[in-house]
Amino acid sequence: MEEPLKKITIALEEDQIEKLNELASEYREKLGQRWSLSAMVRVAVGDFLTKMGKMS
Repeated sequence: MEEPLKKITIALEEDQIEKLNELASEYREKLGQRWSLSAMVRVAVGDFLTKMGKMS
């Protein structure tokens, strides 16, 4: 079951935003699905929390 999204504001460095946008574009091409900058940030945060043992 998907949890509802909550809108927040974050600050990222310009090069981080560029790389996340590049990855989103690559995911769109490979998976044929819409990937946004927001989706890429959620993937990155989820990966970090998993590695820190806070999510499974």
